[in-house]
Amino acid sequence: MAAQILTNVNHLRYFALFFLISCHMAYGGGGTWKLLLPNVGISAMHSQLLHNDHVIMYDRSNFGPSNISLPNGTCLNSPNDIVSKRDCTAHSIEYDVASNQIRPLTVRSNTWCSSGGLTPDGTLLQTGGDKEGERKARLFSPCDDNTCDWSEVDNGLATRRWYASNHVLPDGRQIIIGGRAQFSYEFYPKTNAPYLFSLPFLTQTDDPHDENNLYPSVFLNRDGNLFIFANNRAILLDYKKNMVVKTYPEIPGGDPRSYPSTGSSVLLPIKNLEDEMVQLEVLVCGGAPKGSFQLTSRNTHVKALDTCARIKINDANPQWLVEKMPRARVMGDMILLPDGHVLLINGGGSGTAGWERGREPVLNPDLYRPNKPVGSRFVTQNPTTIPRMYHSTAILLRDGRILVGGSNPHEFYKFTNVLFPTELSLEAFSPSYLESKHSSHRPRIVNLTSQSTINYGQILTLRFDVTGRVKSPVKVTMVFPSFNTHSFSMHQRLLILDHVFAVRRLGISSYEVKVKTPRSVNLAPPGYYMVFVVNQGIPSEGVWVRLQ
Repeated sequence: MAAQILTNVNHLRYFALFFLISCHMAYGGGGTWKLLLPNVGISAMHSQLLHNDHVIMYDRSNFGPSNISLPNGTCLNSPNDIVSKRDCTAHSIEYDVASNQIRPLTVRSNTWCSSGGLTPDGTLLQTGGDKEGERKARLFSPCDDNTCDWSEVDNGLATRRWYASNHVLPDGRQIIIGGRAQFSYEFYPKTNAPYLFSLPFLTQTDDPHDENNLYPSVFLNRDGNLFIFANNRAILLDYKKNMVVKTYPEIPGGDPRSYPSTGSSVLLPIKNLEDEMVQLEVLVCGGAPKGSFQLTSRNTHVKALDTCARIKINDANPQWLVEKMPRARVMGDMILLPDGHVLLINGGGSGTAGWERGREPVLNPDLYRPNKPVGSRFVTQNPTTIPRMYHSTAILLRDGRILVGGSNPHEFYKFTNVLFPTELSLEAFSPSYLESKHSSHRPRIVNLTSQSTINYGQILTLRFDVTGRVKSPVKVTMVFPSFNTHSFSMHQRLLILDHVFAVRRLGISSYEVKVKTPRSVNLAPPGYYMVFVVNQGIPSEGVWVRLQ
């Protein structure tokens, strides 16, 4: 490894964690935890999986040294660092999933509470931050020889973007929406002037003294417009005309669910792609009651919300359906699993996001099964032993595990004498579909070369092996890898592909299924996706494809 990991953490604590987490914990509905690395050098505030199965992580770069050195003895001048004006440590790393190793990367400007996502060619675009980084765009293009690093574009943004959200568009550009005191949106790369567009909806959802409209949830609709959720309500925006085409009602109860009263949201799996009017549903879970953020300043930590709200965004008269979660959760993450379920993970049971404002760590993930009846959709999963509070992340890996890192509710790195020490560890949650008892039902895709190119509206033939029984319907799912930070997985999208023919048996354990790839860039923006075959709820390992 190219860097020396410093030893500022309690090694005995991590030895105990390694022993505990490596074991299956019999509780609730299943799933297992494993500690991957006790110390990756930084606290993973932002995470993105790349199509070479490496994960880019970073935190902020102006609060003193991290726990991993920059390569080759490099040091950077850091005039805006509030601790040290010269920094020889890294604030971004690249994690290799296969080898379980890391290497440091070089970020030259402050990436604190920024946004990002993948471009169609697989490059990570990262936008904004604080101080000297607030108008930066940064690019990371994956490579196989471990020589690639961040490049930075000065004035890549038209205005300051701090706590903003990105979404990839049908033409491959990214839209950047909102941010602290920014009631507007813009595009990267910039095209023709004007470069900045007013969005009054963000002013309307800005709670005095609390905000509660930061990191707005953004999802691309079937018509090319954008569903934007902030605070407790949403709009459908025609970003080309800068016009609101639909206004959605407030979630019953009116409590805020955006940062810092941080809930989480997800676009539920998109199915029946060949229908003329594809239905899309958004799910918003958790958050904090009105006034919670201000009360934390007086050391009062109100119980978080224990409800989800779900809405069909293309209904003629769309209404929110509210349902109970197994527990209250704020600062949680929602991850689409390849079998079509949703995993709620991380967060606390009271308080809000922000430094020192969260309490009651929620150690148990909850599985949400969207096709079940209301009242039977949630299944509690086995707990971790590591609190993942403010500034923690979770992303889906190609092998079906969830990579979990981060948690730093402090202005600096603090490892002792605090409720929730800064977390430098990295762990993986394996849903129950990865248990060995399901191995005979687990498909293995055999004919699709990794990173193959596929086109819109084509017939895709997938051959796969299964040693046990194959039971119809076999599903084929496609997942766009998300950029995760602050409880929102930007660009996250799962599509269930329509069958052309039923599954056909080719040999003793060999099968074939033909499906139709998405027909529209509005349903599936161009870029890299993970493709899975799912048999009896058990997904294969994914295969990377590039949709164009």
